[in-house]
Amino acid sequence: MSRIGRKPVALPKGVELTITDGNQVTAKGPRGTLTRQLDPEMIFERQDGQMLVKRPSDSNRDRQMHGLTRTLLENMIVGVSSGFRRDLDISGVGYRALKDGDMLVMLLGYSHSIRLEPPTGIKFGVEGTTRVFVEGIDKELVGSEAARVRSMRPPEPYKGKGVRYSNEVIRRKAGKSGKAGKK
Repeated sequence: MSRIGRKPVALPKGVELTITDGNQVTAKGPRGTLTRQLDPEMIFERQDGQMLVKRPSDSNRDRQMHGLTRTLLENMIVGVSSGFRRDLDISGVGYRALKDGDMLVMLLGYSHSIRLEPPTGIKFGVEGTTRVFVEGIDKELVGSEAARVRSMRPPEPYKGKGVRYSNEVIRRKAGKSGKAGKK
């Protein structure tokens, strides 16, 4: 049995979970509302303020979907109760970020500034001039927007300049070996 799938999902105070026919799940909490269509074959049970996800059979597909369905459900509940945040660091001479209304403006060594508009449900923020964060209630959307910000200038391996996740470790290369081999 799936180790992830059989763990119960806690329902915190203030979170309302509605499951309709066909496993259309709606989570409503203090930060907003999320709706997602989960696998229609999975079985949901509510016990003592917790949700359990059970699979109908032991087939290969049902075993695969069991853990995934439980994780998607947990991400929805965590998102509407506390939300998700992804931090990015900017390093490099003259590289910086600032906010212009809701838009994120980044100066990353190009001849122009990069202006990013957040999609619905996402908020960009800047701490200082070299730290950017992406916040929202949908974990998938927060991750994809953070990846989009990082893709504007990915970190390079020689000096480490660029936009990187705060917990990302950049493997550095040595660079040129000098004038060895020339006569």
